Amino acid sequence: MKKLSSMLGVDFRRMMTSPLYYIMVGISLVMPVLILVMTTMMDGTVTVDPQTGVETVMEGFDNVWQIIGSVSGNSQSMSMGLTSMCNINLLFFVMSVFVCLFVGDDFRSGYVKNLFTVRAKKGDYVLSKTIACFFAGASMLVAFFVGAMFGGAIAGLPFTLDGVTAGNICLCLLAKIALVAIFVAIYILASVIAKQKLWLSLLLSMGIGMLMFMMIPLVTPLNAGLMHVLLSAVGGVLFSFGIGFGSKVILAKTSLV
Repeated sequence: MKKLSSMLGVDFRRMMTSPLYYIMVGISLVMPVLILVMTTMMDGTVTVDPQTGVETVMEGFDNVWQIIGSVSGNSQSMSMGLTSMCNINLLFFVMSVFVCLFVGDDFRSGYVKNLFTVRAKKGDYVLSKTIACFFAGASMLVAFFVGAMFGGAIAGLPFTLDGVTAGNICLCLLAKIALVAIFVAIYILASVIAKQKLWLSLLLSMGIGMLMFMMIPLVTPLNAGLMHVLLSAVGGVLFSFGIGFGSKVILAKTSLV
């Protein structure tokens, strides 16, 4: 526990003093403002395909809460439209960039070789990185939520609760935060596999993230209840430990360069 707490202190200190963390949180804050304002301005715009003559009408958000999630059982949750894709779930891809840069920097700078030379445990390293990156991912989700409130007010969108309550929205956000643990563990595994190759870690992370993207609105709907939060939390803990064990094995069995 001493070594783990020491490593956590180092990781959090490095993260909180790094511009990368604040840039990512800032992007998460500004992103919903731009999405809501731009989609509201383009709402109702008609585009015509010059080859087929088919008209497409741009549809914006009906209310602010649509950028946070969709109600379970709603056709929007399984559609590939603009409002179903440009929402808070995009941050799970943004997190992959942060994790790959944060972990990959340890291998590029030679930090891991010095760290493991002083007999630091590889399991402690993976756990420390998982906790630190989970905190960063949760910060991005909270920043996006705050940005959505500002963006909705600027765009003049209603804050009406249609079929959900304020409690449901809070539980939806908590479920998404709990789900971060799974994605962070996957991105750390990809970074450990790629080591110094940032392009490879990003490619692996994005590929796996795309495969799991449609799972997010199903597990964390806008009308989420306590069961959704519980399942996300339990799944996050179990999967992060299981995937983290894989990262530990790879660190132990492969070269650190």
